[in-house]
Formats: sequence, structure tokens, C-alpha cells
Amino acid sequence: MLQKGGLWWGVGVSIALAIGSIALAVAIIVRWPPDHFVREHVLETPTQHFLPRTLALIAKNVLGGIVILLGMVMALPGIPGQGLLMMIVGVTILDFPGKRRLERRLIARPRILRSINALRARFGHAPLIIE
Repeated sequence: MLQKGGLWWGVGVSIALAIGSIALAVAIIVRWPPDHFVREHVLETPTQHFLPRTLALIAKNVLGGIVILLGMVMALPGIPGQGLLMMIVGVTILDFPGKRRLERRLIARPRILRSINALRARFGHAPLIIE
């Protein structure tokens, strides 16, 4: 049985998470340079020591995995949020072999590319270039 006001807290948290996930996805997508999926990722020479660099990579991959899982939950019927968009953002955060190929395949889908470019245009940014 719900305590008094418990339902409203649940609704409020659900709405806040939906708005927050959309805002996060928009912020990341709008900041991508137009050639983000065309240029090859160049690995920089490591300037940090092994341990901090490894911990940062682990934290980045854990964050990417969490974003993908949240996207999967949001993709379920009845759950508010942009599931597919969050999964794409999560994949861009991760580091794994073949990542760029997978990103290009996901983004190159006409419906997804059209939606992302419309969003970028709304914020005054150039459309993404996919080759």
C-alpha cells in the first residue's frame, strides 16, 4: 500500500528522469561536430600514468553501460523517455573494438539521422555528415 503522497513522488521522479534523460541526450548530440562519424578516432599518446588512465577508462565504460541500460528500460512501452536515443548516446560513450562501425550503422538509418539532424537544426548546428 502506498503511503500518503508516495504516488505523487513516484510520478514526480518519473517525470524528472524523463526530462533529464532527454536534456542529456540533446546536450550530447548537439555538441557533436558535424564530421563526428566521418573522421577516424585518433588515439592520443598517453600522458597520464597507467592507473589514472585505466580508472578513467573503466569509469567511462561503466557510465556508457548505465546509459545503454537506461535506454533499454526507456524503450519499454509505458516508460517515459527516449530509449533509442539514449542507447545511441551510451554506445558513443563506450570504448570497444568496432565501435565506430556500429555508430555509423546506427546513425546512418534514415529515420534516426533525420531526427538527429532536425534536433541539431533546432539548436542552430549543422547536420551530421555520414559517408
